[in-house]
Amino acid sequence: MEFKKCERCGCFFTSDDCVCPKCAPKDKCEISILKDYLTETSSIDSIQSICNTTGISEKNIYRYLESKDFKKLTADLNLNGNIGNISINL
Repeated sequence: MEFKKCERCGCFFTSDDCVCPKCAPKDKCEISILKDYLTETSSIDSIQSICNTTGISEKNIYRYLESKDFKKLTADLNLNGNIGNISINL
């Protein structure tokens, strides 16, 4: 295990994860919300609209979209790096 800085809150912790144990449940909840939103929404205008609808910060949305779980989801949804008219780097 490495000594890391939490990508959510900035505290230091020892783990193999990218977020501290205190933030991990928050991440899991937001990931579930984002997955549901992406699978249920046919037209997405912007990352900001995702933020406004889900309450998830833009920073966290980009972090989640870069994860391996979302790469498969975006491929399954045939987004291929694009959400609506927005190009994202996946």
